[in-house]
Amino acid sequence: MSLRGPLAGALTAIAVAAVVGACGSSGPAGAATVAPAARASRIGLQRIGVFSQPVYVAAAPGDSHRLFVVQRTGRIIVLVGGRRRGRPFLDISGKVNASGEEQGLLSIAFAPDYQTSGRFYVDYTDASNNIRIVQYRRADGNADVADAGSARAVLTIDHHAESNHNGGQLQFGPDGDLYIGVGDGGSEDDPHNYGQNTGVLVGKLLRIAPRPGGGYTIPASNPFAHQAGRRAEIWAYGLRNPWRFSFDRRTGDLIIGDVGQDTEEEIDFARRGHGAGANYGWSVFEGDRRFKQGSAPGAVSPVLVARHSDGYCAIIGGYVVRDPALPALDGRYLFGDNCKAQINSVLLSGGQARQNRATGLSVGDLSAFGQDNAGHVYAVSLAGPVYRFVQR
Repeated sequence: MSLRGPLAGALTAIAVAAVVGACGSSGPAGAATVAPAARASRIGLQRIGVFSQPVYVAAAPGDSHRLFVVQRTGRIIVLVGGRRRGRPFLDISGKVNASGEEQGLLSIAFAPDYQTSGRFYVDYTDASNNIRIVQYRRADGNADVADAGSARAVLTIDHHAESNHNGGQLQFGPDGDLYIGVGDGGSEDDPHNYGQNTGVLVGKLLRIAPRPGGGYTIPASNPFAHQAGRRAEIWAYGLRNPWRFSFDRRTGDLIIGDVGQDTEEEIDFARRGHGAGANYGWSVFEGDRRFKQGSAPGAVSPVLVARHSDGYCAIIGGYVVRDPALPALDGRYLFGDNCKAQINSVLLSGGQARQNRATGLSVGDLSAFGQDNAGHVYAVSLAGPVYRFVQR
C-alpha cells in the first residue's frame, strides 16, 4: 500500500491501514511523544450497531434523537432513539467513487441553523478522483430522510492525479463557518510540494461560508483573503492528510490529527481566536523531524507526536470529552490510530500536551470518533461496529 490510514477498501487489519495515508533531520521542537500511562477508571464501550465500512458519526444541531452514520460507499444511515431506520437518510452511492482505498463518502456536517434550513454538507470523491463538497437538504415533512434531488455544488477541489490523501473532514466551527480538511494531493513525499504552496487547496485546512443556494463566499478574516497568488479559502497549511479534526465544544479550540508518512504521526492545536495562517510544516517537516530540504516559514510544532516505532501508522483525531456522564475523561482529548487499537486520552492546555495515558479501551480498524449534541463521544471501526463511550 502506498498509504496507511482509516479508509482501506478491504476490511483486514493490514488493508484497512491504507486509507488515511501514513507511510513512507531536525524539526520544530516541543512535541510530546506517546507513551502508555495509567488507565482512566470505569470507562467502557457500548456498541450501538454494526454498519458497512463506517467512517464517521455525527448529530444535527437541535436534534437529540437522531444519530447519523456515514458509510464509505455512499450511504448515510440514521438511528432514531437508538434504532436504525431501514431506509438510508441519504444514498448517493451512484455518485461516489469508493474504488480507491482512501476514497468514498468521507464526512457530513450540518448547518448551524439546520433545524430551520434543513441544510447539510457532504464530502466525497468523484469519478475523476476530485473532491466534492455538496449541499443537500432534509426532506420536507420527514426528518429521517434527505431530499436526494436537492444537491447544490459548493466546492470542487482538483485531486485528479492520485486517489490517496483526500482528507475528508467537514466541521462547522464556533464562528459558524465551514472548515474542510484536504490532503496534499496524494502519492508520497509530497512530490509537488503542495503542502507549502498557498496557491493550491490541497494540503490545507479551508474555511468558507456556504451560500444557501450553493457555492460559497470567503470570510473576510481568512488569512489570505486579500493576497494575490494565494487561495483565499485557506485557513491553515502545511498538512499532509488531516483526516480528522474537531473543535472543543466548550472552548472552541481546534485540534487536528494529521497523518504522517515514514516515522511520525502528529496532533496540531490552535486556541480559539488563533491559528489563522498557521503553517504546520509538511512536507519540510514530518512531526517534529525534518523530512526534506526547503523552507517552512514559521512552522508550528505539533503538540503531540506518535511514533511508528511505537506501533502507530495513521493517527485518528478525536474530541475533547465534555460529556457530564464521563467525569473520568472530562476535558481530556481522545485519540487513536488505525493500526494501534489502543485509545489514549491527553490534556491539551496552554498549547501543550500533558498526562498522555491509555484509557484501557481498544478499537481495531479505528476510522473516526464522533460526538452528538449531548456531548456523548463515539468510536467508529471501519470493520463495522460503532461504539459509545460510557461510564461503567
